[in-house]
Amino acid sequence: MVEPMPRTLRDCVVIITGASRGIGREIAVRAAADGARVGLLAKTDTPNPKITGTLVETAEAVQAAGGQALPVVCDIRDADAAAAAVADIADAFGGIDVVINNAGALDLRPTAKLPPKNFRRLLEINTEGPFAVVQAALPHLRQSDNAHIVNVSPPLNMDPSWVGAHVGHTVGKYAESLLTLGWSAEFASIPIAVNSVWPATTVASTGMMLAMGEDTVRAQARDPRIMADAVVALITRPAAECTGHFYSDEDVLREEGVDDFSPYRLAAHEEDLTPNFYLPATPLPAVRA
Repeated sequence: MVEPMPRTLRDCVVIITGASRGIGREIAVRAAADGARVGLLAKTDTPNPKITGTLVETAEAVQAAGGQALPVVCDIRDADAAAAAVADIADAFGGIDVVINNAGALDLRPTAKLPPKNFRRLLEINTEGPFAVVQAALPHLRQSDNAHIVNVSPPLNMDPSWVGAHVGHTVGKYAESLLTLGWSAEFASIPIAVNSVWPATTVASTGMMLAMGEDTVRAQARDPRIMADAVVALITRPAAECTGHFYSDEDVLREEGVDDFSPYRLAAHEEDLTPNFYLPATPLPAVRA
């Protein structure tokens, strides 16, 4: 009888983009607590006066949690820089088992108010960057015993009201989700599992807090730890048995037997939580011309 694969990240190598703060930081610390060696990618390691968290601080938190960290300053919009960063991590840790494409750009302006350079930025960070990181990591993922790719991207909800609410942002994030769909088929025979995970409610992520203000976000949000717990649960599943899905964080954790999400709540009450963009039956934001 074949023994079941241990559900642990011990000695696994995990790359996380956008790792200096927010969801990326929490995934890194949670993976480290499970024994992972973590490659941390972020565009800058200098403090932002508007919000806390740096690449160095994440590395320190990873080490404090019991993992190993390799922080690499990298703008994933530069494919050559992304490839070099991935190579450095693979050389330092002896391979790559997991890629978490967490880095993302948020800009909800409608077409008339979204400058072309900002639309290009949405495409570069939300689509081209994940493609470059995975392309560079692919030879190493092929050698892993349990390879996973996770995109922090939404389900492909083709309701025109959703797509029309903020076309530029939606195009970039849906393109990332199409990578999930395509890669899960392309890499199935290896196997490399490819899935998307998306918060079921607003999460106090860096992008949201910069856009709306920390107090406003926290009043309607959950802690990013819910995404970290969901992602780690997902990437410890057997790759051949779990691929091509668009999960919410709640979906993953419910499959793990979790039915009480109140420990993650930052909002004062459950009814204060705001459902996240793109999910079915979610109230739609107004489109502003």
